Amino acid sequence: MAKILIVDDEKGMRELLEIMLVREGYSVVAAADATIALQFCRDEIFDLIITDLKMPNIDGLSFIREAKKISPGAMIILITAYASAETALAAMQEGVYDYIEKDLAIDDLKRIISNALNTKGAKQEDLLFLKEINRQVRFGEMIGKSSEILKIYATIRKIAQTPTNVLILGESGTGKELVAKAIHENSPRKGMPFVVINCGGIPENLLESEFFGHCKGSFTGAYTDKQGLFEFARGGTIFLDEIAELSTFLQVKLLRVVQEKTFRRIGGSDDISVDVRIISATNRNLLEMVKSGRFREDLYYRLNVIPLFLPPLRERKEDIPILTNYFIEKYSKELRKDVKTISAYAMELLMEYPFPGNIRELKNIIERSVALETSNIILPDNLILPVGTREENHGAASSNLEEGAGNLNEELAEFEKEMIAKALRKANGSKTRAAEFLGITYDSLHYRCEKLGISS
Repeated sequence: MAKILIVDDEKGMRELLEIMLVREGYSVVAAADATIALQFCRDEIFDLIITDLKMPNIDGLSFIREAKKISPGAMIILITAYASAETALAAMQEGVYDYIEKDLAIDDLKRIISNALNTKGAKQEDLLFLKEINRQVRFGEMIGKSSEILKIYATIRKIAQTPTNVLILGESGTGKELVAKAIHENSPRKGMPFVVINCGGIPENLLESEFFGHCKGSFTGAYTDKQGLFEFARGGTIFLDEIAELSTFLQVKLLRVVQEKTFRRIGGSDDISVDVRIISATNRNLLEMVKSGRFREDLYYRLNVIPLFLPPLRERKEDIPILTNYFIEKYSKELRKDVKTISAYAMELLMEYPFPGNIRELKNIIERSVALETSNIILPDNLILPVGTREENHGAASSNLEEGAGNLNEELAEFEKEMIAKALRKANGSKTRAAEFLGITYDSLHYRCEKLGISS
């Protein structure tokens, strides 16, 4: 049974909330002012605190600061009859879950309270999940709790102990190198080298030498003997990223290493034996390349003993919040900023975005946002996402570009105003219902109306 603290100097409002919440099955404690409420916080642990903004002696924001020190795990909802964008921002910076007006419908208030308590439970589960994962196996920077990523973790555990070659498939930015490293670090080869070669990032005329090395005098510029990366990786793991970019000539050379575990340096006559596990990766359809004759079939089946598919981020959206918080913490430390979290509306924007660049793109977005943010919370204005990503905006954006539209920000603002105005008309002026029509939260609609100067 969740325990809720109500803080409001208005007796009628306090009693209304108390009766409603008790009927919903919650354990409720009510306080007429912040001083009494702080004493309750010292005596008991609350899951949720609902507090008024305007109160005598200690106002709502001051109370929240003190309550957070005593009960850092409590979710907080600020409820007021005096809403403003400035107060909303201040409340969010203090870690408030939601900021709502007193004229909100009872059903909507019940829903917000339920969501707040569910969010608290989810955060606790996330922490336990991360502790469990970190305790069981090292995955480097691999983070996620979706069923898709948990399957990847389970597969890594199974295949890490074998010497079998692995082919990792997935779009660019999904973390293929991190998976390869996790396999290596959880294998018997973990004390040996882990060598990464980007097959598409090295000119073809240099790639053979990088792979296998060369002997002195074998070509112009070969002034000394050079050890290749396959030789350097002996006993360990070699990760061949963008394997589809290999030329037919190098595919033949690689096939010999895979089949016979031997190779020769350029200009050399001696066979060099090597024990190395090969993990390959590509964002292309290798099987189609085999059918069209661009990739050797025998090499494909040698490399693709164990296929491992990494789903794109848009198919594992429940991982976005936990990845976002991880990157916020990472870049706050690296950039020496005090950014602690992200606003609810900014997170909604991330959840709606399709992330064509996957985790790599999310990481770049958060790094940029942390660098630009001047407060301790990432707000929508500093969450710079590529425009034209929403399906409903695509047609309008294309049309405007063809007509030579001027200011892009003005065009987007006008489009958003029009959508909100239509929703408000349809809802007869009710922001709560309009938010439902638009598929966003009441808080998000309130923020947008304030930003765009829309009154209802």
